[in-house]
Amino acid sequence: MPSSALAVAAGHDVPPLRAEALRKVFGEEDENPVEVVGDISFALAEGEIVSIVGPSGCGKTTLLNLLCGLIPATSGTVHWYGQPAAGTPKAVGYMLQKDLLLPWRTALDNVTLGLEIRGVPDGVRRQRAHVLLDQLGLHGFADHYPATLSGGMRQRVALARTLAHDPHVLLLDEPFAALDFQTKLLIESDTARLVRKERRAMLLITHDIEEAVSMSDRVLVLSHRPTQVKSVYTIELEGDRMDMMAARHDPRFGDYVAAIWGDLEIRPQ
Repeated sequence: MPSSALAVAAGHDVPPLRAEALRKVFGEEDENPVEVVGDISFALAEGEIVSIVGPSGCGKTTLLNLLCGLIPATSGTVHWYGQPAAGTPKAVGYMLQKDLLLPWRTALDNVTLGLEIRGVPDGVRRQRAHVLLDQLGLHGFADHYPATLSGGMRQRVALARTLAHDPHVLLLDEPFAALDFQTKLLIESDTARLVRKERRAMLLITHDIEEAVSMSDRVLVLSHRPTQVKSVYTIELEGDRMDMMAARHDPRFGDYVAAIWGDLEIRPQ
């Protein structure tokens, strides 16, 4: 679906993303096929942050790859703003756990890479990159190469690169997993602030239950494979939802974390 069509659809009641009865079986023609994703349905609303958690190896990344069209589904459908998916729309940003920065390009040039490929004029893409780097606390580091940046700074550059083409929807696959606690909180807050301020939608895959609760409007808990949605939690916390530490001080925060951990205490049949 063209980016322009996504822009037209944005702001209406049609959810940015909807998955219906999504299923994935690997090796269907083999003697022992493996069903990884089994009958998953959910929607991501405009301006909503949803986290997906589940047991290790349950198929979270496979689900994300199905949603963005990197692998075909065995059955079921994916719709972007009401239109059947045909690959990954241009208005979707996908960020992985590894920053995958190009070592021979500066922070600024890494951020502008996607815009450069799309033919955006040099002045426009550099201005956009400078704004994002400043917003993410990297003022003064535009000309630094990845080898001179800390892990947290590299992830900020990767996030800026993901945001550079102004996606309506962000798909994040454990992007903060390798960071220390303090850096993780800071980048989580930066991400939540940018997403909520600009009314983007975001789907976050994470193993960190506290991260899921503090950042999200909803948390989907997946079962062991073939994975399905086991439970859904609507997160209602008071205070500034862009401040991850403030969210963790809400008395209900611990209750959500405990309940979700309880749902994860399952074993394969």
